[in-house]
Parts: sequence; structure tokens; C-alpha cells
Amino acid sequence: MKYFFSTSLVVLSVVTMPLVGHAAETPALRANDFLNSIGTQSAISVRGESFPKTVECAQYLGVRWFRSGIEGDIPIQQFIDLHQRAGLRFSWGLLSGSSDLPKLIETGRQLGATGALLAFEGSNEPNNWGPTYQGHKGGRDQSWVPVANLQRDLYQAVKSDPLLKQYPVWSISENGAQTDNVGLQFLTIPKGSGTAMPDGTRYADYANVHNYIYHPNSPAVEDNKTWNAADPTPACKVDGLYGNYGSTWAHHYPGYSVPDLLTLPRVTTETGTTIGGAVTEEIHALNLLSMYLDQFKRGWNYTAVYLLRDRVDEGGNQQFGFYRPDYTPRKAAVYLHNLTTILADTPSTRKPGKLDYSIANQPATVHDMLLQKSDGTFNLVLWGEQVKGTSRITVQLGHTFPWVLVYDPTSGTVPTQTLSRAKSLTLTLSDHPLIITLSKRPPTTL
Repeated sequence: MKYFFSTSLVVLSVVTMPLVGHAAETPALRANDFLNSIGTQSAISVRGESFPKTVECAQYLGVRWFRSGIEGDIPIQQFIDLHQRAGLRFSWGLLSGSSDLPKLIETGRQLGATGALLAFEGSNEPNNWGPTYQGHKGGRDQSWVPVANLQRDLYQAVKSDPLLKQYPVWSISENGAQTDNVGLQFLTIPKGSGTAMPDGTRYADYANVHNYIYHPNSPAVEDNKTWNAADPTPACKVDGLYGNYGSTWAHHYPGYSVPDLLTLPRVTTETGTTIGGAVTEEIHALNLLSMYLDQFKRGWNYTAVYLLRDRVDEGGNQQFGFYRPDYTPRKAAVYLHNLTTILADTPSTRKPGKLDYSIANQPATVHDMLLQKSDGTFNLVLWGEQVKGTSRITVQLGHTFPWVLVYDPTSGTVPTQTLSRAKSLTLTLSDHPLIITLSKRPPTTL
């Protein structure tokens, strides 16, 4: 079967000015927070990868963090150099099968002292790589008590350290595979949960999920593909939040209620898709763009795409990357570079404002998110996720804007069209992003 994929993204960048004529105002999120959520993974300088190229690729993409850890014995100085040269921070984890807590804490202190540390992460997929802790093998098809003890002790080690206690701890991934009910479907085990670990056991500050876009339960290219993968409720068709923290997917141990899941602090440390079959390089690129937006819109604080560059030493992982093995960029790299360049921002302590806008008869496949930059500029992000056809929508603004600039991030970072005096915009969402900048300044001064 041949598939046609249509994903459209529109960003309305609006310079702050008084708005009148509409009562409904939407609070903005910080644009810098959205940019901070964008991450990926890399072996940095091992497994055939080049440190200089890793720096270059990270700078080009505009990603803000890497999922990393003590696996692979990468020199700690390289992480510090990446932070200083590319602004990257790192989630710092045990990764696959390790239980060396002293090494994790020691190296974490070195990263924390330089500002390069983002968070600590528990074991990577113990259902696949079970750790041995305190002489006991756990995970996979055995008891998960050793996994639980390791995560409990990781949390205690971080929170008892004067330097590190300020950093969040992310849980293990694939806790939905627990064989016995050790309570890893909770951040802190509530009273009366009846788990094998004591009530009050503290594991993490954030839930951690590997909600890959395509899954045996959702294998096809379809409408709202990445929107559904980010869904925190039972409606999610992939390996999502509910199957790991609501009702565990292997044995259905009860966890959080759906209302609690909606506000549960959460991160994704792996997601993405391979290229092949119905997923062309173009669909791969558009999936990753909409996925970062969907994840942030639906409450995921951080999202890491697997992978920066294709693996050359691991079967089955040759078509995930933003970059090919020779470091030539795929479309996903170019599109993300253009998006992060147009939305580029710096930290701010100012409280985001509100913007008056409305979208009449908004289709179910069209989503919106209001961001605000540190200089006060609003960015209204609109994106569509439909397999066939296009959607025509009209955005009504609460003010007439003197200048409207249209950008196409699939072709570059300069405007492709300039309009003047607009209070509404009628847009056609098709198979690529559009970025619309609204300003009271003439284009020559932007």
C-alpha cells in the first residue's frame, strides 16, 4: 500500500503590543523551555563516532541536551567540552546493565560543577539488560527487587549529596515490564499500594518512557501519529505513559489514575523512527518535527530522539539518525536546524504573557501551542498531522499587525513572503512547516 503523509506546522511570531477586541486570551509557554526540551543521543567519540563531528552536528541541530551516562567510558572532559562549545547538558544514567552507583555519582559531580548536568537517570530497559546489584541479578524475567533497590539507592545517593540534591532523578525505562510488583510504576510508592517494596519508597522525580512513534499496536503511517504517541492516557497506542505508570503493560499492576497521569512530571529518553517502507526520509523528518511539538504540548518536559547519527556497529539501527554514518544530514537535521534557528531564544525569568487569538472549526488533526520569547515576542505554533489532503484554517488575531513575514523551514530560514497589515490569516496546512512572523516593525529592521 502506498501512503501519503501530510504534516503542517505554522509558527506565528508576534511582537508584544496591546491587543483589543477579543476577550479570550491564551497563556504562553516560554519558547526557551520548548527549545530546552529538544534532545537526542550520541556515542560522542566511541563506536565509530567523531567528537569534532558530534560538536558540529549538535550546534547545527540546535539540540539542548544529550541522553548520556557511564556506559562506554567516554572521557568526562568531552562532556564538559560539549557543554562549553555547544551548550549541551546531559541526563546522566546507569544505562544498560550497569549498577556502579559510586562511579555515577562521582562523574555526576564533575558535570554538576561545570553546569553540564541536567538530571540523573535510572537503569535503561531492565527487561532487556538486567543489572546485578548487591550480588543479585534482577530484571528481565527474574525478580525486579534488585532493580528497585538500585533505583531507590540512586535516588537516596543523589538527594543526600550537597551538590547534586538540586538535580532531578528520572526513573528507569520500561518499568511496565516488571515481573513482580515492586512499585516502579510510582515515583514514590503511596500508602496501601500492596507492592513488594515498602510504602513511601522514593524512586524518582520524573517518570521516564520510551514511547517510540511506531509500535506493533500502531504500525502504519496515520493521522495524528505523533500526537497519539505523546498521549498520557489509555488512548495511547504505543508504549506510552499509561502502560508504564497507569497499568503496567506486562502484568497490569495498578499505578496512577488518569487524572494523575495528566500532571505527572515526565520525560522521554528514547523515541523516534527508522526510515524504511512507508516511512520515507521526508516522513521521518516531519514526524520528528511534530513529535517534539506534541511532546512539549502534552506535558513532556524533555524528549530525546534516538539517534543523532546512525549506528555502524549495531544491527537494526542504521536508519534512525538525523545524520547518516558519513555525517551527511538527512532532511530531519535540516528541518530541525531551521526550526530551532527561527525560534532561537535565551533564558528569561519573566513570566510569559497572554495572546488573544482563535481558530474557528479547528480540525482534530491541527494542534496549536503559544510560546513567548525572552524579548516578549509571541510564537503561535500550529501544526497538522493528516495522511491525505490539506486543511484550510483561519486564525483570528486581536490586533492588526503591520508586517507579516512567511517562512518555510523546509527551504531555509529567510522569509519566502512578506505581507502588510493583517488581523487574520487563512492558512493551508499541507506537507511541510510554515512559520509566520507578525511584527509592528518594517521588515528591514527585523
